Amino acid sequence: MEVFMVMAVLVLVLVNAEPECPMNLDYVTRMPWNPSSCHSIQNSEDLKMCTNTLRSVLGVGLAQFLRDESIFLLPDNGSAIACLNGFQQQISSMGLQSNLVSLCFSDISEFVSSPHLCGGIQTKKDWMEKLGPTPLDSACRGDLSVSTSCHVFHNSRKAVLKRLLGRIRNVGAETNLQCNSLANLYAIGVANEFEPKSRKDVTCILGLPFLPKKPRARFETVLYSCLGATIAMILLCSIGISYWRWARTKLGDKHRRFVRINRSILSNAVKPNMGTLWFNVRQIKEATNNFSCANLIGQGSFGMVYKGKLPDGQMIAVKRMKKCSVDEDSDFLNEVEIISRFQHPNLVALRGFGVASDDKDGCQRFLVYDYLANGSLDQHIFGNGRALTWEQRKNIIIGAAKGLCYLHSGIRPPIYHRDIKAKNILLDDDINACVADFGLARMTTEGEPYLVSKIAGTHGYLAPEYALYGIFTDRSDVYSFGVLLLEIMSGRKALDTSVACSSEYLITDWAWKLLKTNNVVEVVDCRMLESGEVSTMERFVLVGILCSHVTVAFRPSMAEALKMLEGEAIIPAIPDKPFPLNHIHPFIQDRSSNIEPSHPEPK
Repeated sequence: MEVFMVMAVLVLVLVNAEPECPMNLDYVTRMPWNPSSCHSIQNSEDLKMCTNTLRSVLGVGLAQFLRDESIFLLPDNGSAIACLNGFQQQISSMGLQSNLVSLCFSDISEFVSSPHLCGGIQTKKDWMEKLGPTPLDSACRGDLSVSTSCHVFHNSRKAVLKRLLGRIRNVGAETNLQCNSLANLYAIGVANEFEPKSRKDVTCILGLPFLPKKPRARFETVLYSCLGATIAMILLCSIGISYWRWARTKLGDKHRRFVRINRSILSNAVKPNMGTLWFNVRQIKEATNNFSCANLIGQGSFGMVYKGKLPDGQMIAVKRMKKCSVDEDSDFLNEVEIISRFQHPNLVALRGFGVASDDKDGCQRFLVYDYLANGSLDQHIFGNGRALTWEQRKNIIIGAAKGLCYLHSGIRPPIYHRDIKAKNILLDDDINACVADFGLARMTTEGEPYLVSKIAGTHGYLAPEYALYGIFTDRSDVYSFGVLLLEIMSGRKALDTSVACSSEYLITDWAWKLLKTNNVVEVVDCRMLESGEVSTMERFVLVGILCSHVTVAFRPSMAEALKMLEGEAIIPAIPDKPFPLNHIHPFIQDRSSNIEPSHPEPK
């Protein structure tokens, strides 16, 4: 019985407790807003001006409440009354009339949240569900005290209001006013990058007048100006001397010029949120044990690749470019710019880069990638790496296809890799494929062929139209992928030097011959046939033959090839090769003529 009596007393206390204002109103006396319009109220026009000013001041608190609680207005009448009483106390302490709030805000419902308010928008979530991103989100970024920026804001608010009112039936003057208030609160409380009390935006968005800034005394102005100029000169001299010493000891003329000219490319590639950093040479040398031979994991015409370990324990692979020249620097910059644009599980991730030049080591360029423990694909197919099972090979083929499909159609502008081969497919701990080495890659206009004067790539993987005419398209990457697919399925290299004088020298010719004699299964590495998925293996071989077709128009896109590999699309009948091969290329009639951005049927 006593327990019930205690509970009843608690309920009565809670019921009779006065509601509290959920807003912090201390800002009212701290902000330097101008209350002059409320000092002497003689008529209705004066009262209207004072009401607008007080509504703007109160709007700052509501905007802060929206930012903190994601709710546009106060939850109920009790909290609204408490806030208005508190607001009156604040402005009374500033010498204003003690009845201003009751005069200006006779209807407290304009500050209380309601499902009938402006199409039912009560919370930030409601706003996003009904309107989504709006022009206000971009128009409110930056300093709105600039007249042009403020003009852009007002135009954006008009567009949002028109869009908002278009969703509401029976729009009246009251609804228009409500929606306008919500748009202002969203602009200053959500879209605005400064705090709601910032003088930069409150004047533009809420129309709140501020007191003029007090001019400093002439002596103070002169003193602070001289002091600031002196400090600035000392700092500039210190920075200039430090930079001169650093540049003299660390950088040569070529390096300074390289960094100055290409700073925009290098700076744009630095993306800490994606883990892409600008390394200095000391960090790279420490990670690789000063480029120890024990850490050398690969080399080629571009230079050396070393394994390294960062202080946080992360394993990296460092590509040390062999030379610094106009050509090599363009390849370095091209790879930095391209790889920093994307992030995909089947594309090797760029962790950073470094540039340096000194008297000892000369010009230096470094690319830093994630270290993939299982090395390149060719080591497992043709080298001493562990033999790959059918499931692993299938997973590698699908992964490489997804990576290329992303480059061709997953980003804009599309990217052509131009050097797809087994050495450029790296394998992680789980034998997942990652397409690597983007030194020859190019960004292109979608659907446009890429014309080059100098052929680059690897023999055996080059598409005929590229090797003969210097024309590269997305189907040229598809051709290289088809050759790679046949290599993975057969364990045979793209160019078999043991049969150099035979018509089977090219893997594509060898696979074509077996296709025409209905012996496609003989393309498959005999070690995989034990898995029993012979029909799936034959499908993969057919896709490889179709992708590496000599005629551009008969090759599928990477997206189509991926669907065929995954069994989501039917493989069409593979057309015969054109004969003889020395016909006029379908893209051009003359090297000086314009390139057609399509793939017409061969003549």
